[in-house]
Amino acid sequence: MEKNDLRGEKVKRFLFVLTLTISVLLVGEVQHVLRIDFSRQGPEIPETFHGIFFEDINHAVDGGLYVELVRNRSFEQKTRKYEGWQIERGDSVKSSIEETYPLNENNTHYFELKFPETDRATLTNLGYGGIVVFQGQEYTFSTYLSGDFTGTITALITDDNEVLASGNVLLHQPAGGWKKYMLNLIPTKTSTNSRLSISILGSGTLRIDMVSLMPRKNWNGMREDLLRMLEDLKPGFIRFPGGCLVQGNTLENAYRWKESIGSVEQRKTKWNFWGYYQTLGIGFYEYLLLCERLEAEPVPIFNPGISFQIESPEYASEEELKEWIQDVLDFLEFANDATDTYWGGVRASLGHPEPFNVKYIGVGNENWGPRYWENFEKFREAIKKRYPDVKIIFSGPPSYEGTDFRQAWRWARENNVEIFDEHIYASPEWMLANTDRYNRYDRNGPKVMLGEYAAHTDGKRNNWQAALAEAAFLTGVERNSDVVIMASYAPLFNRVGWSQWVPDLIWFDGYRVFGTPSYYVQRVFAENRGDVVIHSELTNEEYRMFGYRYKHLYHVVTYDEKSKELIIKVVNPWPEDRTVRLEIQGIGLEGNGKEILISGGPKDENSFDELKIVPKERIITGLNTSFEYTFKAYTVTVLRLKVR
Repeated sequence: MEKNDLRGEKVKRFLFVLTLTISVLLVGEVQHVLRIDFSRQGPEIPETFHGIFFEDINHAVDGGLYVELVRNRSFEQKTRKYEGWQIERGDSVKSSIEETYPLNENNTHYFELKFPETDRATLTNLGYGGIVVFQGQEYTFSTYLSGDFTGTITALITDDNEVLASGNVLLHQPAGGWKKYMLNLIPTKTSTNSRLSISILGSGTLRIDMVSLMPRKNWNGMREDLLRMLEDLKPGFIRFPGGCLVQGNTLENAYRWKESIGSVEQRKTKWNFWGYYQTLGIGFYEYLLLCERLEAEPVPIFNPGISFQIESPEYASEEELKEWIQDVLDFLEFANDATDTYWGGVRASLGHPEPFNVKYIGVGNENWGPRYWENFEKFREAIKKRYPDVKIIFSGPPSYEGTDFRQAWRWARENNVEIFDEHIYASPEWMLANTDRYNRYDRNGPKVMLGEYAAHTDGKRNNWQAALAEAAFLTGVERNSDVVIMASYAPLFNRVGWSQWVPDLIWFDGYRVFGTPSYYVQRVFAENRGDVVIHSELTNEEYRMFGYRYKHLYHVVTYDEKSKELIIKVVNPWPEDRTVRLEIQGIGLEGNGKEILISGGPKDENSFDELKIVPKERIITGLNTSFEYTFKAYTVTVLRLKVR
């Protein structure tokens, strides 16, 4: 083993391992003093500081937040054409996917059945590993039909050959041109592994498109349990729709916002960068509604005329680039302008005459180099000419260190970029060693959006080790909220069994959801953000191991002006308790407050069956401006102290 590898292995064995004792400490012995000076107030913390990043990866939207239960509902998939479907037909029946008589220009394919004589056929959709339905709840089945077919079509929800709900569509006369048919289905029992079947009996030619099964209980097509998880995060902003999804594998399958609005049958099913087809059932309009519901600033990201830059990028020509730029201008008209404009009128026609007042636009995702910089300048010039108050976010490269990163920052500073989007996926050790990263940034700008970050352990587990490192890193980010104005963990969602990327913040299946340890760190930090950073210093802070510079404890102190509370956040990522005397100057305490504690073993993970890592609260009393507190091993602690 090489010398450097050996040192790395020693560090890994040391960090977060319960069985290794660093030193023997007496209970109650004070190792540190945390001095807090209320009279020395630092930067204000923006309301946008903690946010979420939403990308359709890991079936976060299709098969996730979007409540559509049918997979491959429109038969538009160019590869895996029959994905999600099973077909049974009588001997005389022929079937195929055709495009001669399309539903519309964006939805050109459909399923066709030919019955030369009276016969039977059944189409069964398996959903995403089974369809979940609940007893007594209403589900809307719908489909578009056309052709010269005469007969009966029955929609059934079944489980192990047991019919849970059914309804008939009778076509006593030829179906003719495309027409939408709907049925209300109410299952007689709950099933986590049901199927939707369309049973057909008759003769003639029948064309089927846009087969759908959706629970009536939803909010703008979104799952309410997943929405509640987002609401509890109290995000200050939502960055969407990606991510690499924005770039596309090619410019042809890059995200185009205009394809994502309007009626769902008019939305263009497209190949997703992450390896599956997306229906765009949740599009830009729904994202804006979601931002409104969560009281979060929208931060839409647009393609800069460059496909996925890491692998064989495709660059838009000068003429094509004008169209990409116009897409952004049209979006801002859609989001912000009056209803007497074309796109403002489109917004009003969708049911939202009031503007959304979008304040931020991101140009690019993980782009870099002269070609991107040239394109960015063209976007910025066009946007600022029509919308001078909109702040434009510049994309950093995938790396958070190194030559490309330094060159991007140099260009950003020299060209007066407003906001620089950094992405950091790093080991827990790196995060613990770099909590002072933003201390060194120029206070005059550009500002930073930490658009994607997460700690990646060995094996990329969503465990408490990773979450502790993220919490420690966040204390340093929060102290520098005059530089970092937005920060969002990534990715947000993962459907169990359908993932492309781990770790993730929220895991779910067809009927359950749980937050990972990282989720609860994010939630606790967002709930206890505060309005302004208060000066604080910890004695004996530095902690050196094997040449690495860490800290014994990681902390940040803020003040909540509304509740009149001092908020002290302390992270102890080590296998030893640390007793601290807190000395508070410049403000008096009422003597009571609240403790919010998250604790666990480094390898602990949450699951559907058990939430090992969750915050616990208790009231604390008898406090004064000097008191001792022991921060337990492997904990994130928040103290909210009432002040006079």
